[in-house]
Amino acid sequence: MNITTFKAFRSRNYRLYFAGQSISLIGTWMQKTAVSWVIYTLTHSTFMLGLTLFASQFPSFLLSMFGGVVSDRYNRFRVLLTTQVASMIQAVLLAVLILLKHYAVWEILTLSVLLGIINAFDVPARQSLVYEMIEDKADLPNALALNSSMVNLSRLIGPAIAGFVLETLGDGVCFALNAASFIAVLASLLMMRMPQYVKTVHKKNAFGELKEGLAYIKATPSIGFVIMMLGLISLFVLPFSTLIPYYAREVFKGNATTFGVIDSVIGLGAFSGAIFLASLKTGSNLKKILSINTLVFGAGLILFSHEKLYPLALVFATIAGFGMMSQITISNTLIQTTVAPAMRGRVISFYAMAFFGLQPIGGLLVGSVSKWIGSPDTILAEGFIALLIGLLHMRYLRKEKLKQTHNVMAVEEQQIQAVV
Repeated sequence: MNITTFKAFRSRNYRLYFAGQSISLIGTWMQKTAVSWVIYTLTHSTFMLGLTLFASQFPSFLLSMFGGVVSDRYNRFRVLLTTQVASMIQAVLLAVLILLKHYAVWEILTLSVLLGIINAFDVPARQSLVYEMIEDKADLPNALALNSSMVNLSRLIGPAIAGFVLETLGDGVCFALNAASFIAVLASLLMMRMPQYVKTVHKKNAFGELKEGLAYIKATPSIGFVIMMLGLISLFVLPFSTLIPYYAREVFKGNATTFGVIDSVIGLGAFSGAIFLASLKTGSNLKKILSINTLVFGAGLILFSHEKLYPLALVFATIAGFGMMSQITISNTLIQTTVAPAMRGRVISFYAMAFFGLQPIGGLLVGSVSKWIGSPDTILAEGFIALLIGLLHMRYLRKEKLKQTHNVMAVEEQQIQAVV
């Protein structure tokens, strides 16, 4: 790892953002782990785990397009500040509910729906704002890769801490710590010195701007294909994580700590993948790396699915985490570096819709299929689907390369004819 791995830190606003988000995201992963464990402890149902994922993310699927319009129409910094305050309130309500010990599954699901609504507006604003935080735009791919390393380092640390806290201090403390973690992100946002916001006149209404965003994606096939591939991965493969409590409890006969460790090694693999991406040289073929890592993701899941030896299962989960990371980071980087600035919020909202929105539907699908064929065979099938998507991506890249070669040859032929 060299100094270029961290070149985005040259921007003061990004340094502050990174520090605040790092602390907050550890709390977020602690809460996610605790919610899964509490739900599975109450119900002993893999379907309910899928339903919990659905409740927390489906609202993002429905509303993220409008979140993108809001991000493009209004001051993104103020939108982000508002959504972070709202997230803190949701975390406090959940912590109070669990600490009072009088809670039902429907109450946890209701607060999960509330978080999903907040995230529909938070994600487009936050992702779009990263572009504005970076002073040298050449550092943007590095900043997005560092973002992913931050998310996955927190995924590595958060579940491990959550497993320990759940065992020793109880679930209520886990939720309370997440609520407290929002203080860091709010403080970092308030310390930033953002450029003066210039209000622009919008001639179209929100629905008109939404149609404009869709038309832009249709007219830019390279962006449309990346979003479609991410959508397929989110629907059929990423929901594998909803079945991890089953492996911790039933396959490895463990407890909350076992669950935390499995979740953490997936985070370790993803963190390693993010650092690998952050260390890439400028001009690397990201599309090719994305297709290869999709195959790595699928292979990791296939190897993990029926593994009974706990240490080996952890190794395979780490491999799956490494491959999984590219789906999120490279897709985001390809979109952010090619999209027109005026369309950034709306296009990112479609990215968020594909990533966050289709996962809950996949969660319900995976939860239902696992009741029918069992969790190990479900994850095995998800691995094979990832391999299929990776091969489909490679085929598309080959066709794209042939098309480019054909266009170059056609131009050269025209030039020769013009000379003759």
